[in-house]
Amino acid sequence: MKGPSNNADLTELSDVPADARLPTQYGDFRIRVFHEESSGMDHVALTLGDMSGPDPVLVRVHSECLTGDALGSLRCDCGPQLQTALQRIHEIGWGCLLYLRQEGRGIGLHAKIQAYNLQDKGADTLDANLLLGHPADARDYGIAAKMLNAVGVNRVCLLTNNLDKVIQLQEFNVDVVERMPLVAGITEDNRDYLSTKVERMGHSITEDFFET
Repeated sequence: MKGPSNNADLTELSDVPADARLPTQYGDFRIRVFHEESSGMDHVALTLGDMSGPDPVLVRVHSECLTGDALGSLRCDCGPQLQTALQRIHEIGWGCLLYLRQEGRGIGLHAKIQAYNLQDKGADTLDANLLLGHPADARDYGIAAKMLNAVGVNRVCLLTNNLDKVIQLQEFNVDVVERMPLVAGITEDNRDYLSTKVERMGHSITEDFFET
């Protein structure tokens, strides 16, 4: 049976940009895909509204989390953070969310679930990575800086609790002029996970967020 297209068709389609409208419950976003040669990964930039004004752009740099973002896991706060970031961008009417394919703080899905196994046996999230021979956090935000530049974002108000993320982006010449906390989805299942972030990884989450 003949396929739906031939090589000539594919050649012509290779020039079609990975750039399209993406209507969501949080507004009518624009989605652009950026291919990273070094990792082979495709990363996503979602933008909403006009970001060309003088004010810093509200930006969320979000690392992929299949279990939290797609499957609703309560072991982390990733899914609620993703949804809250999109909601905040929608509320002000403009902003940018980068979705980076850096699963498990950059160690990949297989190793992340191995780390879950060790956490089930008592290790915290940092030690689980180290016991597997991985860094506590292997993420690299160089691609994020390139993506922000490509979508025309120059000055940033960064939605994050991770102070290292601010430092790394600044080292890649991103002008982070403000940091806005992003605390969402705290449950009994992820309190220890979040406490490890605060006590051992330098994240900024105030104590009142942990109160029941």
